[in-house]
Amino acid sequence: MEHFEDEISSVEEETTSLFNNGSFSEKRSDEFNNDLDEDVEDTRSELKFDRELETEEETDKRLLIETALSNALSTVKTWQNFAISPYGLVADDLRCKVWPLLLEVDPTPNEVIPSLEELSSHSEYQQVVLDVNRSLKRFPPGIPYKQRLALQDQLTVLILRVIIKYPHLRYYQGYHDVAITFLLVVGEVVAFRIMEKLSTTHLRECMEPTMEKTSYRLNYIYALLSKVDIDLCNFLDSASVGTMFALPWYLTWFGHSLNQYKDVVRLYDFFLASPQDMSLYVATSLVISRRQEVFTEGCDMASVHCLLSQIPDNLNFEIILEKASEYYRKFPPEKLEQIVKKRVQKELDQRKRDEQIMRRRLNRNKSLWHKMNRNFPAWLVFKGKYGLLFAAATVLIGYIYYLKFSEGRHPFKSIFNT
Repeated sequence: MEHFEDEISSVEEETTSLFNNGSFSEKRSDEFNNDLDEDVEDTRSELKFDRELETEEETDKRLLIETALSNALSTVKTWQNFAISPYGLVADDLRCKVWPLLLEVDPTPNEVIPSLEELSSHSEYQQVVLDVNRSLKRFPPGIPYKQRLALQDQLTVLILRVIIKYPHLRYYQGYHDVAITFLLVVGEVVAFRIMEKLSTTHLRECMEPTMEKTSYRLNYIYALLSKVDIDLCNFLDSASVGTMFALPWYLTWFGHSLNQYKDVVRLYDFFLASPQDMSLYVATSLVISRRQEVFTEGCDMASVHCLLSQIPDNLNFEIILEKASEYYRKFPPEKLEQIVKKRVQKELDQRKRDEQIMRRRLNRNKSLWHKMNRNFPAWLVFKGKYGLLFAAATVLIGYIYYLKFSEGRHPFKSIFNT
């Protein structure tokens, strides 16, 4: 967060200028006034930005990274090795320098950034603003109100710039969780470059018009489980847990689900330096690390889903990442592809069987109604959606007639006399 703190004074000046010049539209002010409303309140626990003293190992690694930064012979492979190995890139002041090098993006500001007002006509504007306003707990605590508003505007502009530049990409809820991490670490200019790159590579399938490819991709978790922990795989299948628990992990690189900021940026180090599907291997490794908790929970879909959806703060992510790398080396995506295809086909076949059963039930009910219709006189059967109601009313009127005539009274005498 060192880079973020360095920018605070400049952001404050920018925000003060914006407010003094009346650049914030009335509509935006109203939206920000609602950011604490219950309707848009972030239900996640507050992201913890606790500072911790660097360990001796982290300090040693910092020196190695700083030396490499001053070495003209350092390559992308150099930065990948630092990002993947234990402790990652150590701290945000180093991430601010290394992340652009990892993705080979230009960190220089060479284009005009549009204002929020210029982008407000975009079709996704309202949804982006809503999601950004819900992300209050992902900002560092204690920052002044005006500075937070300026950062929220920067985040909204950052997201809209990407989807405007690439109109074939669709914004999805969770995209802002990824963008906010880069905004806080590297600032608005470099964050746009990084999000632009990731949106056309790592996150591309998530930004399709449908979730079909994303849903397909999540099946790699079970395919990998079947190779490394078949008992756990069978247990989750028996409980019909599915893959929904891992959807926010995949869409946001765990940014939506983790409570510790240091864990979020450590995973981002790892993902930026790894193959595109590595988040699925990390998800699998995380599930395996909690296997005893899963077995203890019992074979119940709701209970297991709830357990896996809540990631505890005390996980050792260095071990989880090490195992994920090991799984990737042994079982790369191409070795799992056939398992995934068979699994998806099995699910499709089961869905077709379920639909056929439902269709047969509906046809049986329809046949019963047709048989009843044939046993009623034609004048009694009222066609259309009110048929049953009309038949019931006819029977009721007949019953009233029967009761009144049996007492020797005209059924509607009292009505006619009035």
